[in-house]
Amino acid sequence: MAKSINPLDASMTKTLSNQNNQTHKSRRSFLLLLSVFILPVILAKLALEKEWLNTAVTNQGTLLTQPFTLNDLGLSDEGLNNQWLIIYRLPDICNKLCLESIEIVHNSYVVLGKDMPRVTPVLLTKNIFSAEQSKQLSKSQWQRVQLTPQMNHLLITPQILIADPLGNIILSHQHPEQAQQQALLGKAIIADMKKLLKYSKVG
Repeated sequence: MAKSINPLDASMTKTLSNQNNQTHKSRRSFLLLLSVFILPVILAKLALEKEWLNTAVTNQGTLLTQPFTLNDLGLSDEGLNNQWLIIYRLPDICNKLCLESIEIVHNSYVVLGKDMPRVTPVLLTKNIFSAEQSKQLSKSQWQRVQLTPQMNHLLITPQILIADPLGNIILSHQHPEQAQQQALLGKAIIADMKKLLKYSKVG
């Protein structure tokens, strides 16, 4: 005679099976969560301890660690707001090397291609150009701004600055003193700007 199956026993068996399945799923979810959040931390710690990664600075310019803004310079023209800026504080006397550097920095801006509308190149200068030089500059995209005593006080030496669309000046590049430094300057500005524009959600 076949043994009858108790509906209560069957229900309990099914319930236990479901509970086991839920337990396995919960365990899998916990392990997955652990691997997503904990494992990267462990790997990062090991990478630093074992020096698996190259920890060299990746930006080409000098990162400014102290807060420095366009407002500090008195440079708050509405036409420059919400833009990335390449700001060139020129020497008081712009010799041949200086004029070549202006062209190289401007070419670095042009190389940005489709990202050019997000960036404005700005010259901080005294009235140091001849009529012919001014005419040549007018054919470029440079925005010329008169160097004020306030700017001159904060930017004592010639340099190239990079500012974000929120008005923070974040990087500085040294003004080239020799001709062979000019090509390196152009490459450095391009590298920094492309990286910033790639990862930026503003501007």
